[in-house]
This record gives sequence, structure tokens and C-alpha cells, in this order.
Amino acid sequence: MNVFRDGWFTELPPSLKNDDPEMANKDDDLDSFDNHIWSGQAFSLKVDKVLAHERSKYQDILIFKSSTHGNVLVLDGVIQCTEHDEFAYQEMVTHLALFSHPMPRKVLVIGGGDGAVLREVLKHECVESVTICEIDETVINLSKKFLPHMSLAFSSSKLKLAVQDGFDFLKEHKGEFDVIITDSSDPIGPAKKLFSKTYYDLIKEALTEKGVLSSQGECPWLDMKLIKNVIKHVSTLYPRVAYAVGFVPTYPSGQMGYLLCSKDEKHDLTIPQKMLSESEVRRMNLKYYNSDIHRSAFILPQFIKEALCV
Repeated sequence: MNVFRDGWFTELPPSLKNDDPEMANKDDDLDSFDNHIWSGQAFSLKVDKVLAHERSKYQDILIFKSSTHGNVLVLDGVIQCTEHDEFAYQEMVTHLALFSHPMPRKVLVIGGGDGAVLREVLKHECVESVTICEIDETVINLSKKFLPHMSLAFSSSKLKLAVQDGFDFLKEHKGEFDVIITDSSDPIGPAKKLFSKTYYDLIKEALTEKGVLSSQGECPWLDMKLIKNVIKHVSTLYPRVAYAVGFVPTYPSGQMGYLLCSKDEKHDLTIPQKMLSESEVRRMNLKYYNSDIHRSAFILPQFIKEALCV
């Protein structure tokens, strides 16, 4: 697919089933669903310069400089982040989870090859170690070169880097992490397994007794069927499940959902364990997240509340 035309990049991801023979005959459940991630629409950015374009063992990786959004990371034709608005997603998927745990000392990030979730996790002084489990080392290397503001924390002494499949890593680590963050792309390519039932089962086993899970929760305007199926499954695993929404301009429909789960039935995920003052928000260099945003993100429009029963 040619994603460049007249100096513009256009995000046109493929149909999941049409491009993957293994998905063609599966039933409609959590592990397979038939839709276009952006059904009937597309998103474009003006390109100033292509900085890198490589095919790794796992996926197509593109980084370009845009006219309005800084450098842009694209995996398999799908925008992962832009320098202009990346903080909106990175802060929410990170701090919703870490401020929902009373004392997160050990954190695991599945994915996160651009380094921005790592950057946000390390803003919590109580965190003693962060493990990044990223399957594609090429994403890490290119991010270090072309996304320096996002990847700056890769030099931290608290970091443990595992370049391997998230499934294999989780099988080897039981009851170990206070918080697990799934920072994945959409369910195509190597990220497809991170939306399966087995994956959420493995995460539960890898969490500590009061562990918290945070995951990107797709767009409720476009992916409601997938979101409903995921919530249906995780509700059988965790006593506390919550769904939040936030704004990310360069994501489909400009909105992103976040799935939060806790193994502690006493945890109200919608209320942060610590309330931040304005000075603390500034000290942590937060641009999107604050304590009011945490609470309000779980106040959902009626159509989402009814569809998800949360």
C-alpha cells in the first residue's frame, strides 16, 4: 500500500481478516473480530522529510518529520505517536495505573519501544525498577535516534530491558510486578496477541497480590465490539475493572480508551491514591494528567456506559 501521495502520509491500515489467512475462519470473539480499525475514514499528515523506513523481522517501521506534529512513528501503516501530542496518551496509560496503586515499586511495560511510557513511569520516585519487554529492537534503536525526547530514559539505571515476546516473558515471571502496562499498537502484526484471552490470563499471574493492569483500550467510537469482549473477559479475572477515555488528536476519532484492572477488590480505580498539588504536577512535568483528569476520565458518555456496563 502506498501511504504517500503528493507529500502527504495517509494512515490506511488493512482489514484484519483480509490480510491474515489465520484469521479468516475464526469466530467473532476476543481473539478475532472482523472490522477495519478505521472503517470508512482515514487520517493524513503533511510530510516534510522521511527520516527512516525499514522492514524489521516483525513489522514495517516508518519515521518521518511532519509539518505540524514533529517527528512521527508509524508501525505497519498505523501512527503510534507524534512529538506534538504523544504526552496525552503516554501520561494517561501510565499515571492512571501508577496513581491507582498505593506503592508501585516494580513495573513492567509490554511494548513501549519508543521509551515514552518508561519516561513517565520514572517520574514516580517510589518505583525501584522498570522492565521494558519489547519484541522489536529496531523500534528501540530508531526511537533513540529520531525520538530523543521520548527515549531519553533508556539510560536509566532502574531500567531492565528484555527484547523478547511478551507472552514468553510473562510465562517466566509470576507474582512479580505491582503494575503492568500494555503499551501496544492496534491488534495487527506482532501486537495482535496482546488482545487475546491468554494474554490477560498471563498478566494476572504476573501481577502481585494487589497488582494493577493498564492497557490502551482502543477507540469507543470505532472499536466497541472489541472493547466489550475484552472487558467481558477481564471481568472474570479481576474484582475491579474500569474504563477511561481521553483525547489524543492523532489517534482515530481523536479519542483513546484506557482499560484499568486491579486484583484488589478494595481499590477504587477511579480515585487516585495520591492527590497531586499544582506544584507536584509542574515538578513531574505533566502536560495532560492531573488528579482531576484521573477522576473525570472515568465519567463516561451514556452510550459507552450502556455498551460496556461499567
